Amino acid sequence: MTTARLWLSRFNALGVPGLQESPRTGRPLVYPPEQIAVVIATALQRPQELGLPFASWTLDRLVAYLHEVKGILIKRSRISEIFLAEGLGWRHEETWFGERVDPDFAEKRGLSRPCTPPRPRKVSSSVLTN
Repeated sequence: MTTARLWLSRFNALGVPGLQESPRTGRPLVYPPEQIAVVIATALQRPQELGLPFASWTLDRLVAYLHEVKGILIKRSRISEIFLAEGLGWRHEETWFGERVDPDFAEKRGLSRPCTPPRPRKVSSSVLTN
């Protein structure tokens, strides 16, 4: 009930703008805008263009690259927050139903085999039982 009264009093005092969140106190941002720009720019580049042996980023790969090459210590969760704030999302390239990253995958995999043996057929009887 206290929260509802707070919002009502803010609305009565400021109108519709009073319903917007105001800046909160707390710990300042750990990563300056320059580092956030590096994180985003790195994530938007293809890893192969940077001489890396894989075709797409994962959070773990991005964290490792940023730490080892760029000198930015950043957590996976913070990278996710940055991407969400910027409207970016992960593209899932390698799935069972879509295009594979490796164009030679089928050749490397070899022939497909059924993973489960066929079920035996039921023998139907022509004799009626009561």
